[in-house]
Amino acid sequence: MRVTFLGTGSAMPTPERVQTGLLVESDPVAGDGENGDADDESDEGRRRRLLLDCGSGVLNRLSATDTGYESVSTVLLTHHHLDHVADLLPLLKARWLAGEEHLEVVGPVGTKALVDGLLDVHDYLDGRVALRVREVGAESFSVAGFDVEGLETRHSMPCLAYRFGDEFVFSGDSEAFPGLVNFASGAKMLAHDCSFPDEVDVSNHPTPTQLGEALSGADVGRVYLTHLYPHTRGKHSEMIQRVEQYFDGDVRMASDGLRVDI
Repeated sequence: MRVTFLGTGSAMPTPERVQTGLLVESDPVAGDGENGDADDESDEGRRRRLLLDCGSGVLNRLSATDTGYESVSTVLLTHHHLDHVADLLPLLKARWLAGEEHLEVVGPVGTKALVDGLLDVHDYLDGRVALRVREVGAESFSVAGFDVEGLETRHSMPCLAYRFGDEFVFSGDSEAFPGLVNFASGAKMLAHDCSFPDEVDVSNHPTPTQLGEALSGADVGRVYLTHLYPHTRGKHSEMIQRVEQYFDGDVRMASDGLRVDI
């Protein structure tokens, strides 16, 4: 599996960090290319691909990847805050103009109302592509060929964390709490909201110390801190150290464009 951090910022983007979005890609399907070569063009075309959240700036970041928006026909939303959905209709329009015919949007309860409302405002986009909207919850489901499990997080509106087998877990927006850490147990990689440094008094998001305390003793291979507000600038090393005071594991900062092969 390959995870590309397209946007690692927040509702207050910075030049180096746009809002939230990740590209999740499977390994090439076995037998699709000659000799199973992962770099073979025919294999690349047969990777399963999924866009996880679609905040402002994510479409631009996606267009700069080898995959491009033409090859991503499914979006999985954690929740409906603007910094996670702002590029949803721009993605639909870009795919329509590029001659792509399908788009699937999957997310928590209220996703259909969200998409319907956006199309009410931008009604000229209605019907331009074959659009499918599906709502999921704290359950196991399949999307874009991936087997996914959802968990309700602790945020200011309904939000889901997602687990992709034993490879990858994305927290969505959430406070750090034992249920989410247990949900990620055994995963090779966890990308977790860590929006602010310790000196900011905040709810609905964790500080590094809060995240570290929750992760104490956790069985997680590597943790990436993401959803970073401008308040975290110049404090990345300190934030990692605060998490590592409690969590005996590999902690790193996510950055826009970072690609991780799991």
